[in-house]
Amino acid sequence: MTFLIIVLTVLSLIHGYVGFRIIPSLGLASPWIISVWMLIIVLTLLPIAGPILRFQGFENRLTDILSWVGYTSLGFFVLTFLTLIARDLGWTLWTGGTTLISSAQKPVFNPDRRDALIYLMNIGLLTMTSGLSAYGFYQARRDPKIIKVDIPINGLPESLHGFRIVQISDLHVGPTIKRDFVEGVVKQVQNLNPDLIAMTGDLVDGSVRHLSYDVAPLVNLSAPYGKYFVTGNHEYYSGVDLWLQKTQALGFTNLVNENVTVDIHGAKLNISGVTDLMATQVNKSHVTDPDKAMLGVPQDSTKLMLAHQPGSINDAQRLGVDLMLAGHTHGGQFKPFDFAVSKAHLYIAGLHNHKGTWIYVNRGTGYWGPPLRIGIPNEITVLTLKQA
Repeated sequence: MTFLIIVLTVLSLIHGYVGFRIIPSLGLASPWIISVWMLIIVLTLLPIAGPILRFQGFENRLTDILSWVGYTSLGFFVLTFLTLIARDLGWTLWTGGTTLISSAQKPVFNPDRRDALIYLMNIGLLTMTSGLSAYGFYQARRDPKIIKVDIPINGLPESLHGFRIVQISDLHVGPTIKRDFVEGVVKQVQNLNPDLIAMTGDLVDGSVRHLSYDVAPLVNLSAPYGKYFVTGNHEYYSGVDLWLQKTQALGFTNLVNENVTVDIHGAKLNISGVTDLMATQVNKSHVTDPDKAMLGVPQDSTKLMLAHQPGSINDAQRLGVDLMLAGHTHGGQFKPFDFAVSKAHLYIAGLHNHKGTWIYVNRGTGYWGPPLRIGIPNEITVLTLKQA
């Protein structure tokens, strides 16, 4: 309940600020003003209405439509809110400075000219944020970008040189990401001819019953040395036990604090996986346990760990992992939220060397919430192991 109150407060602040700063300058008649405010109130509630309905077991076409409208409008309101804040701060600094310079008895602005200027600025601002929303929508819904990264590993066996791992993460199949998007991702991955496929969590937002049809194309993902799955936090909101049964039926090897070792022309590649850092809040038996995940790992193997959150990197480094793959952050999803996300996570996107252990953080193959990507592409990652 506390979390819901916080979310509703934030949504009210965003939508309310936009309304209070834009509506008065439009010169609308009273009936229209009331209608616009009623619309804003509805749009404020829609982003939380969808998740609440799904949590209560109401998953259907209507719920998906409400989510589409709520999330898409939320993206527009967030961009407009941020732009308004920047505009208002700039306006305050400029007019304040002008007032200090000008004579105290002489008005800086003619009120009528000021109102006309604010009206024009608001129209221009709405036009700009509408365009940005449309661009961000296109970027979020287009095919994910293929990002290729070489990983230099000390002591890598010759037979693993050039080994290709394709990572997908944070697909978030749910109210706005459906089968057509999943089919496109599967086609892209298969065209890359991966040696191994890694899915690092947050596959879904919804139940197996509602989303089975949409995730079905994932059965067509294949790689010579297998495809592996670890849980993200959203699996725990969606019925993790049933989803683990489903991912197994789709051909994934689930790594729930465990590992497997594959032989590649005489070289050993160990793949371990840990549960999400938040798992214990929903399922006590799924508490993340990197030490358990690494039990029995051959010392002479090249060690790959899959984890949903980049926060698992300290344990991975302590346990001698060569490369850890993670997701969760979405890279911030759209600017300037990458700045805020960087305050919560040590690594939010791309390749980093953490005290001798490589970590790659996928920016998300899908998106969560607003269908919006600005300056931060969704991605499918091709990681090629190289001899250092």
